[in-house]
Amino acid sequence: MTKALLIVNPSSGGEEAEKYEEQATEKLNTLFDEVIVKHTEKAGDAIDFAKEAAQAKINSVFAMGGDGTVNEAISGLAEESYRPNFGFFPLGTVNDLARALNLPLDPEEAISKLDITRTKSLDVGKLNDQYFMNVVAIGTIPESINDVDVEDKTKFGKLAYFISGIKNVIGTESYDFELTIDGESQEITSTTLIIGSTNSVGGFEQLFSDAQVDDGKMHLLYLKDESLLETVKSLPDLLTGVKESTDNLGYVTFEKGTIAVKEKTLGTNVDGDEGPELPITIEILPAHLTVYAGEVND
Repeated sequence: MTKALLIVNPSSGGEEAEKYEEQATEKLNTLFDEVIVKHTEKAGDAIDFAKEAAQAKINSVFAMGGDGTVNEAISGLAEESYRPNFGFFPLGTVNDLARALNLPLDPEEAISKLDITRTKSLDVGKLNDQYFMNVVAIGTIPESINDVDVEDKTKFGKLAYFISGIKNVIGTESYDFELTIDGESQEITSTTLIIGSTNSVGGFEQLFSDAQVDDGKMHLLYLKDESLLETVKSLPDLLTGVKESTDNLGYVTFEKGTIAVKEKTLGTNVDGDEGPELPITIEILPAHLTVYAGEVND
């Protein structure tokens, strides 16, 4: 007997969440013998629900909500020895993982096109003792992103992050970082570090144009900027996608590393939410989950 759990964040997707939940439940009932639906009420609920489902050896876990809900569900599965297949229906502002997996961003389309025969391995990122699915950002601009108002995120979507970042570029401060990447140590000066496990970051697809969800690598880029002029010069390289280091950007792939900052206190932004302060240890867990993916582009 096959069983699926659907974790729903009722606050995602505005007043449409209830309608989408009904559609998703109907769809899942055509694919599984039993479907259990649980609603989140507070932070951490999706982690607990997913963990309980893994321990009960349920066949599949689905999340319906934004990136935060998806992140929590993945985190709940990540530490378990038995990990159910994972799927999700995006209701968020940015939906980076959906973009990386080529899933429809429209919830109704994502539900109708769900095909449980179409699976893909998914790398999972680990930062200290927590998990993430997409990106860790560090520096002046990421610090400003932590201050983006929830109403602005709803109103402007992914542009809210861009607007907030641009507002803070004028006062950009560079930092002296100490990195150990796959055992090799180096020091860099930069305003901004971005570590991603997929090609889509902040809704901007192809930032890491060679990144795949199952390539077993973290992709790190940093701005080679110690002045406003150098920050501005790096923007065209970011917009065209990063495959290698340039005069304005540093780029490296790795499996495990540590990042610290000299003589400063500096936080992180993890999958769009405020994360821990430096220093951090970050690594990739290759092919850690099996996920339901979208159609493959020709």
